[in-house]
Amino acid sequence: MSLAFRFSALAALLLNGALFGFFYAWVCSTMWGLDAAAPEVAIRAMQAMNASVRNAVFAPAFFATGPLLLVTAVLAWKSGQSGEVSGLLALAGGVVVLGGTVLTMVVNVPMNEALALVTEAQIGADAATIWAEYSAPWQVWNQTRTALTGLGLALTGAALLAARRAGA
Repeated sequence: MSLAFRFSALAALLLNGALFGFFYAWVCSTMWGLDAAAPEVAIRAMQAMNASVRNAVFAPAFFATGPLLLVTAVLAWKSGQSGEVSGLLALAGGVVVLGGTVLTMVVNVPMNEALALVTEAQIGADAATIWAEYSAPWQVWNQTRTALTGLGLALTGAALLAARRAGA
């Protein structure tokens, strides 16, 4: 097993775990907490969190996980790994790109951008409706991307176990 494959596989596994964990935390705590808060508080908090997530710490997990999994699939194939290993990694990369990155950019980001445009006057006038119309659908799509990045993580783990079984 080449050093490049080993390094790439470990980095892809860690980034995939970070991305899945980030989405999962929204499922099992963050959104429940916001839903339990007053709607005007939830809206302002979500606006602040959405503004803060665009940062150099989160960017590698969000933007690099899928492409790195695909690169790792190529490195697996070039280093003589079985088709099972490279295939599982390629599938993981595709799932993460489509289910994590693309889904987020097409669905969650536009919802977040629309929420960012909500003014203080709108919050004061109808916070409960604004939050209800945002939170429920946002959570459905977040649960979807969580499940898909979790699947990507499971496929990555399965690929590494298959590489290990092969004695590489």
